[in-house]
Amino acid sequence: MPSQVPSVTVPDLPAELPGETVLLDVREQDEWDAGHAPHAQHIPMSELAGRLGELPADQEVLVICRSGGRSARVTAYLNANGWDARNVDGGMQSWQSAGRDLASDEGEPQVI
Repeated sequence: MPSQVPSVTVPDLPAELPGETVLLDVREQDEWDAGHAPHAQHIPMSELAGRLGELPADQEVLVICRSGGRSARVTAYLNANGWDARNVDGGMQSWQSAGRDLASDEGEPQVI
């Protein structure tokens, strides 16, 4: 795996992601349930290999986790398998710190 993966910081992302961009959240279900970015697609890292067919191959994929470690590994994997992926540095912690919207089906959204 390369030591560097393509990445982007939360402040560098537009407030509204372009329609041809997928924000892929690779955190576990309990993390997703607690709080996630609206309109993100959720595929836990542990399920990714079996669910690759759910990702559009012709769109940019921004990969996010809690802090950026898991998403960096997923970004490298996706790029090695033909996707155009970038890691979101700092993950959902940076997303929340930047004041970006959070959604949750379980009350007040939070990043855990």
